[in-house]
Amino acid sequence: MTEPGPSAAETADSPAIAERDAAAAPAAPAASSAPRRAGLLVTLVLGGLTAVPPLSMDMYLPALPQVTAVLHSPAATVQLTLTTCLAGMALGQMIVGPMSDKWGRRRPLLVGMVIYVLATALCAVATTTELLIAFRLLQGLAGAAGIVIARAVVRDLYDGVAMARFFSTLMLISGVAPVVAPLIGGQILQITDWRGVFVVLTAVGLAMTVLVWRTLPETLPPARRHPGGLGQALRTMRDLLADRIFSGYLLVGAFAFAALFAYISASPFVVQEIYGASPQVFSLLFGVNSIGLVLVGQLNGKVLVGRVRMETVLGIGLALIALAATALLLMSAGVLGHVGLAPMAAGLFVLMAAMGLVMPSTSTLALLRTPHAAGSASALLGTSTFLLGSVASPLVGIAGERTAVPMALVQLGCAVLALLGFLGMCRPWQRREESTTGERTGL
Repeated sequence: MTEPGPSAAETADSPAIAERDAAAAPAAPAASSAPRRAGLLVTLVLGGLTAVPPLSMDMYLPALPQVTAVLHSPAATVQLTLTTCLAGMALGQMIVGPMSDKWGRRRPLLVGMVIYVLATALCAVATTTELLIAFRLLQGLAGAAGIVIARAVVRDLYDGVAMARFFSTLMLISGVAPVVAPLIGGQILQITDWRGVFVVLTAVGLAMTVLVWRTLPETLPPARRHPGGLGQALRTMRDLLADRIFSGYLLVGAFAFAALFAYISASPFVVQEIYGASPQVFSLLFGVNSIGLVLVGQLNGKVLVGRVRMETVLGIGLALIALAATALLLMSAGVLGHVGLAPMAAGLFVLMAAMGLVMPSTSTLALLRTPHAAGSASALLGTSTFLLGSVASPLVGIAGERTAVPMALVQLGCAVLALLGFLGMCRPWQRREESTTGERTGL
């Protein structure tokens, strides 16, 4: 089965890049063991792999105040258990992504999943905050395999509009995780303590490892793999970062994710400590916000993709995030007077829902430019988002647990930087000219 060629959407968007990638990539074999399209079971497995990060983060969120009390640590220290896991996922992708370009997708993924299961089990028996932070770092490093390789597999199988739609489908599947994870976490806390959350995560990781081993085929045939070592991997990443437009989408996605993670990190304390909600109410609100993200993501994939330019959709999403963050800052700073939980929840809902427009669009637009190095490109995309997210986590806690102002400030700052990166580096008006005239400008 032949490898899918460039789609009309990609060719129209970046004709010179398609020529460059065709020259840079090894010649595809006449027949490949990789399927042209993912079947239902493989789609579900890929969705499950992308669900590992929200499961690892969100199921644990309702337990953060309990961990603070049980381990006798301040909130800022306990939030490092989120930060280190996120940093581990960022750094792990830089290792696993190039490995998957060299050795294929299956082997690095299986090794990573096995280590993830072991690290998560160790989290369940940690006796100090320091040990929990260390095990969470290892959990993140290993869990990175699922994130980066799932995205690379999609790039192996899909192109153009089809890739954008598939990313939206993955968002539907993986989006169930943040909806149900806090609910599950809240219910686990009803019958056991925070350690039970990690026991459940261990079981989930083990089940995903078995599914990957039994069902996920190799999608990168040997003829398309990169034989080079570390030096070749670094040169590939350097070339990718030298592409201004790719780097622009990378930064846009990273800053948008940082705004999202500021919410993830701060919301347990904002909702439960400032507004006095129970863990179950917090879990319900978090689930509603996640449903908004999923529904908007499906609107994007089923209705907007193929009808509205992805750059336009991305710009609308970024504008909505900036508006929501501005409203949250005004409310948390008291400019609009005293507001209750409902208006704050509404602002957070808009911010989360707009991510359904931003996240699939940035991944698709960036990966369209990199068919010859999907693993390395996926690693750069993932690493940048998780690194900036890990920076956002401690920033939202610097003013203590009694104000939401730091959360809103971080969200607004990230939204503004994402918009500046979109306009200054991606220059969507130039992309419109390229798709119309077929000329490459200003790469």
